[in-house]
Amino acid sequence: MSNLKFIPYTDFEPLKEEEMLKRSKEFYNKIKKRRTIRHFSNKEIPIDVIKNCILAAGTAPNGANMQPWSFVVITNKAIKQEIRTEAEKEEHIFYSTRATEKWLEALEPLGTDERKPFLEEAPCLIAIFSKKTDVLPNGEKAKQYYAQESVGIATGFLIVALHNAGLVTLTHTPSPMGFLNKVLNRPVYEKPFLLLVVGYPSENAEVPNIHKKSLNEIADFIE
Repeated sequence: MSNLKFIPYTDFEPLKEEEMLKRSKEFYNKIKKRRTIRHFSNKEIPIDVIKNCILAAGTAPNGANMQPWSFVVITNKAIKQEIRTEAEKEEHIFYSTRATEKWLEALEPLGTDERKPFLEEAPCLIAIFSKKTDVLPNGEKAKQYYAQESVGIATGFLIVALHNAGLVTLTHTPSPMGFLNKVLNRPVYEKPFLLLVVGYPSENAEVPNIHKKSLNEIADFIE
């Protein structure tokens, strides 16, 4: 029997159906404007904005409340340059040998290649790490449960929080990403999950003319 203490949940805010519908539409209309950006301004971001967004990410549901994530915020120019150098090494191998023809065909409309200048141009990078195990203050190892799923949910929270705060992002996943452990001096039990590029769009920023699937294409309703 768990000795965990439970407390009353008093934070729920009941809403009338009209208000629920209004809020759901407002949120959709806001979040559908989110786009992946590859052209960033070098304008600095208030660090407290980043801190608040990470705190929001830390509220995400996760396996056994183990919270198996670490967020590393990088604004140092030299470190960003080093990350770009290492990432482009992996990207060169990907585009020249790892990626299949079908994969390259899928990427072609997006105009991506091995060059990743945004890793230096953007004012902030957030490296997100997943923990399969963690080390407790007493030195003992603790197994993490559903680490990948939990970190994925937290990353989604973070992206939405940053968008809500008036920022834009790019999810970057050079593969493999082990160089992040070395560059950022992270322990071996942390595995790089994703590199989030954060900032403001440049004045000449462009995005691909793409469209999202309709509701009927992504959802079924079983009554």
